[in-house]
Amino acid sequence: MPWYRLSFQLPVVDDLASIEMPVAQRLFEKTKWIASNVDNLRHEPAAQDLPDLCKYAVGEWRIFYALDRAEQLVDIHAIIHRSSLPL
Repeated sequence: MPWYRLSFQLPVVDDLASIEMPVAQRLFEKTKWIASNVDNLRHEPAAQDLPDLCKYAVGEWRIFYALDRAEQLVDIHAIIHRSSLPL
């Protein structure tokens, strides 16, 4: 089971910088965990009209990412608190 590489969109760095350090560290560690467990996870689509964007829940937070299996890459698009998501 290969590890996937991680890539972060630029806004994600700002997202993490604005979060309390222990929470940001937990979320960052979870992105590494996702990359190391790609084959063991169900990659839930973020929305029907965004089939290539997946989401993963970490407590009250959501990690939005895309998978590129050919390049073995997990591309993190956003880390957002659940209360900030549109209904």
